[in-house]
Amino acid sequence: MEKVIVICGPTASGKTALSIELAKKINGEIISADSMQIYKDMNIGTAKPTPEEMQGIKHYLLDFVSPDERYSVADYKRDAKKAIKEIIEKGKTPIIVGGTGLYVDSLIYEIEYQDIEFDEKYRNELEEIAKKDGLEKLYEMAIKIDPEAMQKISANDKKRIMRVLEIYKATGKTKTQQEAESRKKPVEYDYKVFAINWEREKLYERINLRVDIMMQQGLVQEVKNIVQKYNKFPTAMQGLGYKEVVDYLEGKCTEQEMIDKIKMETRRYAKRQLTWFRKNKQTIWLDGSKDRQNNVDIILEGIN
Repeated sequence: MEKVIVICGPTASGKTALSIELAKKINGEIISADSMQIYKDMNIGTAKPTPEEMQGIKHYLLDFVSPDERYSVADYKRDAKKAIKEIIEKGKTPIIVGGTGLYVDSLIYEIEYQDIEFDEKYRNELEEIAKKDGLEKLYEMAIKIDPEAMQKISANDKKRIMRVLEIYKATGKTKTQQEAESRKKPVEYDYKVFAINWEREKLYERINLRVDIMMQQGLVQEVKNIVQKYNKFPTAMQGLGYKEVVDYLEGKCTEQEMIDKIKMETRRYAKRQLTWFRKNKQTIWLDGSKDRQNNVDIILEGIN
């Protein structure tokens, strides 16, 4: 069984830098597992690695989906599998890097996500309910249907709450049932999973700093450009740091309120990511505050 290395962890934990260091050492190539970095034109708010940061290491599944298109976990799994194969055929080592738990799980647990036929009418009904009675109403509906899945979903994560309801409407099965049934296939590769951890306060400092840097790099202008260029955003503008800027541009909050909200929502997101990655029992945890070389060595020991 071919080895595939996975480096996951919360946002702003240093996954990019560590993975590039590792790739240089082991003749690796990197497959992104980030559901926002897939989008074209969305560079600053997604902290997409720049060509300089990549240091000549080939990256896959970055910057290839138009923000006005849908891209599902099933799409990701298909594309990531293709990239893994391609890298192994070149005699190199695939390194999966990112913070999107669903993307990582679809590979390491070989979860088959059905591409569920999407019901525009039902989604509009849900949107109406959210408008009229608030998101709490949808949250309650979803808890009635699938309490287990809802344990992992925050009360303000509209996209995921709607997904739980939509899966049930489309298939008559809960998301939890579907995932149990979808794990029947044997896992195709030997995934070695690592995750980066930080003390909470330290991670929050890194997140706050990253948001400040995004503002300096021109996040507001980036969002303006995207809003002008595309006319619809099924999911891209739901992304962290983007929806807050849209609110600011629509005059719903001040600039400072927008910045504070992005920081707060990103900290909350990091907390959810950590909870998610801690469920994966095979994960080897790395201390983000330690010397990067030290963590590269731990990974090399872990895979050999």
